[in-house]
Amino acid sequence: MSGQDVNHTDDGGNRSRAVSPGAVAQAGKLGWLIDKGGIIFATGIFIAMLILIQEVFLRYVLNSPTIWAHETTIFLCAVAFIYGGLYCAARNTHIRVVILYDLVSPGVRRFLDVVISLVCMISAATFAWASWLMVERAAFAPDGSFRLETSGSAWNPPTPSLLKIFMLAVMVVLAIQFLVLAVNYARGVTHTNSSVQAEGDK
Repeated sequence: MSGQDVNHTDDGGNRSRAVSPGAVAQAGKLGWLIDKGGIIFATGIFIAMLILIQEVFLRYVLNSPTIWAHETTIFLCAVAFIYGGLYCAARNTHIRVVILYDLVSPGVRRFLDVVISLVCMISAATFAWASWLMVERAAFAPDGSFRLETSGSAWNPPTPSLLKIFMLAVMVVLAIQFLVLAVNYARGVTHTNSSVQAEGDK
C-alpha cells in the first residue's frame, strides 16, 4: 500500500496490515494541514444530519417546513465529498489495486509511487482547468461582472457557484499535493506520521 501501512503481529504470530492515522510523511506540511482540516467537513455532515432531523420534525409534526433545509444539507454533504478526495490523497487511503505493486521490490515501488503521483498531479491539474471553465460561467456575467449563479429555488442560494469555486480550489491544492508526494517519494522520505504531526505542531 504505502509508507503509512503498519504491520502488526497477533498472539498467534500472524501478520496483518493496518493503516495508521494521519497524513503520510511524504505529504509534508501540506498533507498535515489537509488532514487536520478534515474535521471541519466531518462536522458539516453532522450539522446536515441535525438539519434534516429538524426538518422532519417541522414538516411532519408542526406542518411548517423550511425552504432552506434540503439545499443546505446537499451543500454541506457536497463540499465534504469534494474535500474527501483531497483528504484521502494526503493520507494515501484512496482505493487502488495492489496485486502487482505488492509483488515488486521496494525500489520499484518507490518508482511506481513517483509515477502514480505525477500522473495524478496531471489529472488533478486537468480537472482544475475544467473547474475554472465552470467557475467562469457560474461566477461571472457575460459582461465580466461578478455575479454568483443561484439555485433558482424559492430560497435561491448561490450554492451552485460556491460548490464550483470550492471544487476549483480543491483541485488546485490536490495537484500541488500530488507534486509534493512525487518529490518526497523521489527523495525517499520515510519519516513516520508522528514526526510529521510533531513538525506541524511546531
